[in-house]
Amino acid sequence: MQLRSLIFRYRKVRCAAFFMIPSQMSVSALAYLGDAVIELLVRAEIVGREISKSSELNELSREFVTAVAQSAAAQKIIDILTDEENDVYHRGRNCGHLNIPKSASVAEYRRATGLECVFGYLYMSGNTDRMNELFHLAYCDKID
Repeated sequence: MQLRSLIFRYRKVRCAAFFMIPSQMSVSALAYLGDAVIELLVRAEIVGREISKSSELNELSREFVTAVAQSAAAQKIIDILTDEENDVYHRGRNCGHLNIPKSASVAEYRRATGLECVFGYLYMSGNTDRMNELFHLAYCDKID
């Protein structure tokens, strides 16, 4: 847990994105960043399980990061999102989706995009404590 907090608390890299206002970022940008944030949180979580084979790590991470898994995670936390987080979630969920994967329904893919937007928004806002809290609540059934 402390490792994850350190990863996201100290962003020493300064790039143009860090000077943007998160609420003004495009849905695509928030979802893109949120996807990476969730992936890093998942990797930090499963590496602690002392699995040495990368194939096993990749297989385990898919339990967290598919559109279907992210959709289920979003449904677990939707009722506890703040008004601001809820607005970001709905912006992501309601944007036009052209590339729906065959493994997920349109509704699942939309919910997953909304979740990614929330995590991207929280990361860009520097609200890492809330980001970690939501991650644990969303994936409590997958985290030992």
